[in-house]
Amino acid sequence: MSISIISQIFFAFALIVGFGFFIRNVRKIWRNIRLARPIDRTDRPAERWKLMARVALGQSKMTVRPIAGFLHILVYLGFLIINLEMLEIMVDGLFGTHRAFAFMGGFYDFLIASFEILAALVIISVTVFWIRRNWVRVRRFWLGDLRGWPKLDADIILYIEFALMLAFLVMNAADYYAHQKQGIDLPGAYPVSAYLFTFFQNFSLPALQFLERVAWWFHILGVLFFMNYLYYSKHLHILLAFPNVWFAKLQPKGQFTNLESVKREVEMMLDPSADPYAAPAEPATTEVERFGAQDIFDLNQVQLLNAYTCTECGRCSAECPANITGKKLSPRKIMMDTRDRVEEVGRIIDAKGKFEDDGKRLLGDYITAEELWACTTCNACVQACPINIDPLSIIIDLRRFLVMEESAAPMELNLMMQNVENNGAPWQFNNADRLNWAD
Repeated sequence: MSISIISQIFFAFALIVGFGFFIRNVRKIWRNIRLARPIDRTDRPAERWKLMARVALGQSKMTVRPIAGFLHILVYLGFLIINLEMLEIMVDGLFGTHRAFAFMGGFYDFLIASFEILAALVIISVTVFWIRRNWVRVRRFWLGDLRGWPKLDADIILYIEFALMLAFLVMNAADYYAHQKQGIDLPGAYPVSAYLFTFFQNFSLPALQFLERVAWWFHILGVLFFMNYLYYSKHLHILLAFPNVWFAKLQPKGQFTNLESVKREVEMMLDPSADPYAAPAEPATTEVERFGAQDIFDLNQVQLLNAYTCTECGRCSAECPANITGKKLSPRKIMMDTRDRVEEVGRIIDAKGKFEDDGKRLLGDYITAEELWACTTCNACVQACPINIDPLSIIIDLRRFLVMEESAAPMELNLMMQNVENNGAPWQFNNADRLNWAD
């Protein structure tokens, strides 16, 4: 069996394993998101498609910080467009060809030249990002909630992107100079690699051919590794940002949702024709409806999608007035804690086939009441998020549980609600005395 056939078989095996693990992880994410309550977010589809095109694809909210936004767009577009060459690599790997798309002629020259320029821009951009994180030490990258794995993960992503782009350029340069030594013109144009690695012309032909193969395999295996690393990384937003923005809340940011159970009770109280002793319109269930949220099962599916999509960029916490003034609240931590709890529940399901109560809850074991009550509900975190994640909705649902299920509101809030109940106003005097100030 020739080396070429063995290489093709190994390549096919690598693709099957890589995509197999990827599909397995995607299915696991889908299963975990469905642990939450369903929610209908399919209204106003035309508006949702426009929002997704503008925010997820067009990166419109990233440019609030122009320099970081521009560099992020370069990395985003560069990484996606360059990996279009993966199509050619897959054809070459499966069928034993070399530069299978070279038949495109001048358009192929344009593509390869564009890929190289973008690869160089990606390398420059991730280098700047690394400097901002580790030398300039931008505050939001050094907050307490980003220590340990989240901090390391952010650097690992930069290293991987740098290495993959460098391997792409090395592969092209080695191939270019190997063809030159044989007196053959290599299809494509190489405005970066041919000039960045001019010292390759001093290498022997076998060394160049070996280097080209090493870089080629490193690039394809690196992309497959990166694809599966996404599940464990904050860079999962590369995939989930699009559905996350599409399913985002379209109502005004200051508009909170009503609890349907409470809404039904109020409507019945205000309806003079309602019979309070009538049988319920819907069949009764054995499950007791909970007010607010204590664990991930009480949240809705979009909120869990938000948690998985979080980029951990910290723009939400950097804008949060509570966080800025030293309070314990960090909207980024709210999302990271929610995702950690979802993953913990998922591991229990993986091990036992179903969820068995582990005695833990999102509220208390991951997110404390102190964090929740520090929130001013100003929506700064929602406005700041570049992919329309809504940490405030989780905070509100957890606070609703504290108030309505455990009567655990702060004393000031309890006093205000008591005054509303007794006096019809938040102040501690009755209705008859309201206009005394006018005298």
